[in-house]
Amino acid sequence: MQVIKTAIEGLLIIEPRIFKDARGYFFESFSQREFEEKVGPINFVQDNESMSQYGVMRGLHFQRPPFTQSKLVRCVKGAVLDVAVDIRKGSPTYGQHVAVELTEENHLQFFVPRGFAHGFSVLTETAVFQYKCDNFYAPQADDGISILDDSLGIDWRIPTAKAILSEKDTKHPLLKDFETPFKDPL
Repeated sequence: MQVIKTAIEGLLIIEPRIFKDARGYFFESFSQREFEEKVGPINFVQDNESMSQYGVMRGLHFQRPPFTQSKLVRCVKGAVLDVAVDIRKGSPTYGQHVAVELTEENHLQFFVPRGFAHGFSVLTETAVFQYKCDNFYAPQADDGISILDDSLGIDWRIPTAKAILSEKDTKHPLLKDFETPFKDPL
């Protein structure tokens, strides 16, 4: 696997080594040993999967301390625009984001460490999205910031009229009205 750094420290794109032949392809989607050698120690405890239709936008989600989560995400069918926003108080990149297109063809994965809000938009007719988490889901710590916050400057590549959001995701605050629970990363 190749680890590609992004413009924000800690957000990483993981590109697997793919073996193709006349039968199809093969790749390791995760190796604990290689991940820890190239990224750092992690203990993933939960795998999740969602299926969504074109226009669905999920996010921008995170869990409050002490239930914070790192995620390793990928799209196994279709395509999504995956986004992570830095919500760490005192971070030089606070409020900035990285967006990565994850597709069933490119097999890219996106590592989102603790201290980031995460979301995605579905760019194809349907998409199947999988992610590993290093902490269990804790509904009492579930939180988010508005996926429609224009101040974040995110181009979700979905016309607003076609966006499909959950009721919960329409109620998250804008970044300017948000009190981050994450401390200075430095």
